[in-house]
Amino acid sequence: MSGPETQKILVVDDDKSMREFLDILLTKEGYQVSIAENGEKGCEILNNQSFEMVITDIRMKDINGIGVLKKAKQINPDTIVVMISAFATADTAVEAMREGAYDYIPKPFKVKEFKKIVQDTLTTKKAPVAKIAKESSDYNYHFDLLIGGSPQMKKVYDLIERVSGTKSNIFIAGESGTGKELVAKAIHRQSQRKDRPFVAINCAGIPETLIESELFGYKKGAFTGATTDKAGLFEAADGGTVFLDEVGELTPIIQVKLLRVIQERTFTSVGGTEEKKVDVRFISATNKDLEKEVMEGKFREDLYFRINVIRISMPPLREREGDLPLLSQFFLEKYSKEFGKDVKKISAYAMDILAQYTFPGNVRELENIIERSVTLETSNIVLPESLTLSHFQRDRQKTSENRRYTDLTPEGIDLDKVIQRIEKEYIHKAMAMCNGSKQKAAELLGITLRSLRYRLEGKEEGKE
Repeated sequence: MSGPETQKILVVDDDKSMREFLDILLTKEGYQVSIAENGEKGCEILNNQSFEMVITDIRMKDINGIGVLKKAKQINPDTIVVMISAFATADTAVEAMREGAYDYIPKPFKVKEFKKIVQDTLTTKKAPVAKIAKESSDYNYHFDLLIGGSPQMKKVYDLIERVSGTKSNIFIAGESGTGKELVAKAIHRQSQRKDRPFVAINCAGIPETLIESELFGYKKGAFTGATTDKAGLFEAADGGTVFLDEVGELTPIIQVKLLRVIQERTFTSVGGTEEKKVDVRFISATNKDLEKEVMEGKFREDLYFRINVIRISMPPLREREGDLPLLSQFFLEKYSKEFGKDVKKISAYAMDILAQYTFPGNVRELENIIERSVTLETSNIVLPESLTLSHFQRDRQKTSENRRYTDLTPEGIDLDKVIQRIEKEYIHKAMAMCNGSKQKAAELLGITLRSLRYRLEGKEEGKE
């Protein structure tokens, strides 16, 4: 495979500072770089030279980025074309993707991320996100459907391996949607009980009047409607694993009876007198703070210590560094195949939006977002307008972020990153409000046009 020194890149942009910046950046990386000051010049160069990659701005006079894209694909369909823009409409994005554009990269972009996109694309001819997914495949399927290569998830994987061979009861703590049941299934399938039943019980989903008979079973005539004997869920799980999801929702009476089952491994059916013995392993989970529930007298302390022999804490998605692109691509491929669609990747703009979202529903919410996006998408790439995020959460997130900007913890902060984040948000908002006009956006922000251009295009220069 050819190295950077033999790979040619054409940069087309009507902004001189951006052309010069990309020329210096890519040349420094070892690529052969040609530059064009507008779309017309770019098309002329394409007529006379061949390139592995074309990086073109979208908004240009006369021949815009779409025109350059069409020309490049007409000459050589294998040419990779990457669109860059500080502001692009959804219609333009859809058109570009239909014409064969590889990706959108929003301005201002981070130098390290930009270099990685270029390198990965030219090396693999595949989407960087897909490449990340393949590189992390050992973690994708090592524990059933648990996906992620972040340090936080690696700790979870390590715990699963260490506790699966034991008989100890497991307690899984974590927010809703973090994958607690997947962890429970992974533990069961790696244990010696893997050939016996795995019975999942949603403690919050069974009515209070029915939960005792559902768990312990009942004898004929125990109550109106009990026309035959019926085995309970504990008996059905004999030899296997019982997963008590949302265990914090159990009533005090059921907590007492559950404690006896866990301690003695025996129980009595509703309406029965004979004790039945079961051999089950208990894995419990909740999104509640059980320690607080114990302190408030809402959950039995002795039961808490019985179920919480070994604790596994599931990290929320917002704290799983690097897992968002991996999970997004996994769900994208899953639902593209399921719905018979050809949606291959998520645009850089859309990923930027997802990266700024805090996902109150965690991985489950991300899956739902991607499923809806694939359903709604009309092109072969997920665009921002196909994302459906919680408006309430976005408003709450903005309030939280504004509060974080003024918080100073004993651990300290990275002031430069905080300032860059605030600046980027205001610039994006101003550009959107002014329909992409840099002059109007600069006036709205109270800075010069030159200063705005510097922040949009040259801010990262020299910051490797």
